[in-house]
Amino acid sequence: MPHSLRRLAATLILAPITLATLAAFPAAAQEGQPIRLMVGYSAGGPVDQGARLFSVALTKELGTSVIVENKPGANATLAGSEVVRAKTDGLTLWFAASPTITISPNVMSKMSFDPAKDLTPVAPILSYYNVLVVNTKEPFKTTQELVANGKANPQKLNYGSAGVGGSNHLGALLFAKRSGIEMNHIPYKGNAPAMTDVIGGQLNMMLDIISTASPYIHSGKVRAIAVTSPQRNASLPDVPTFAESGIEGLKGFDVGGWYGVYGPKGMSPELVVKLNKAMNAALAQPELRKRFKELGYEEWTGAPKKLAERGAKERAMWATVTQGIVVD
Repeated sequence: MPHSLRRLAATLILAPITLATLAAFPAAAQEGQPIRLMVGYSAGGPVDQGARLFSVALTKELGTSVIVENKPGANATLAGSEVVRAKTDGLTLWFAASPTITISPNVMSKMSFDPAKDLTPVAPILSYYNVLVVNTKEPFKTTQELVANGKANPQKLNYGSAGVGGSNHLGALLFAKRSGIEMNHIPYKGNAPAMTDVIGGQLNMMLDIISTASPYIHSGKVRAIAVTSPQRNASLPDVPTFAESGIEGLKGFDVGGWYGVYGPKGMSPELVVKLNKAMNAALAQPELRKRFKELGYEEWTGAPKKLAERGAKERAMWATVTQGIVVD
C-alpha cells in the first residue's frame, strides 16, 4: 500500500468519526502538511492559551496537525499580516482576538491591512468578558462606592491596561465616561505587569480578562468589583455586573471581546464551509467545552457571517470611543 494511503488508513482507524471532514479537507493537509494557526501575542497569555486548547480539539477533528505559531507585535497585527499574504488553501489561519479586528483599525496610525476587506471570516470561537479588580486595601467594594469615590476625588484613581488602545484600556474608559468619573490611564506592556501593580498597590484597579484574573480573585490577591458582561459569569457567580449597579449610565453595559478564526481573502466558499463545520464540531467536544467554561469563556459558535457582522458592528462602536487616541 502506498505511503499516503497507509497514512489515511491509520487516521481513519484512529478517528473514524472525522471521515466526512477529512475527505473534504485540502489535499495538502491530508498529505500531512500541518495547519498554521497564527496568534498575535506571546506564548502564555489568554489568547495563546485559548488557541492552544482549540488547536488540540481541531487536530482531533481534522486528523491533521494544527500548530500554533506566535507572532507578537504591532498591536497583534503581525500575525494578521502573515495570514493576509498566505495562500488560500486553508493551511494558514489566524486565531484573532477582537481588539485587533475592531479597535486597531480605529487607533493605529498605520495598519498594513484592512480587517474588513483583506481577510475571510471562517468561524466565531469564543466570547470573553473582563472583570474590574482593585487592590484589596481600597475602601470601595461595589461599583456604587467606586463611582462615589471617583466623583469625590476626580483624577485621583489610576487604572492600568495592557497598552493604549487595548480592550481593557477602552473598556475602562467607557465605564468612566458612562459613570461620570475621571480616572488616569497607566499603560503597561501586557496585562501581567499591570496586575502585579494592582496587587502591590501601585495601581488602584484594572480590567482584566476573567480567565486570567480569576486565580488572583479566588486567592484573595485582588478584589473583584464587577464584570462587563450583561449577565453574571459562571466562573464568578458572586461578582455582579456593572448593569446591576443601578447607575443610569451603566444600564445595558455590555463590553466584551471574542476570538475568531480568519483566513486570507479569496478562500473558496466551499473550503470556508468545510473549515467552519470542523471548527464548530471541535468546539462541541465535551472536554474542550468544560475547560473553556472553567476559564470563564462563553460559547460563541456559528457561521462565518456571524463573525463578520459582529466585527463590523463593534468597529463602529469603538470608533465613537477612540476619537483622539492614536497608536503609532
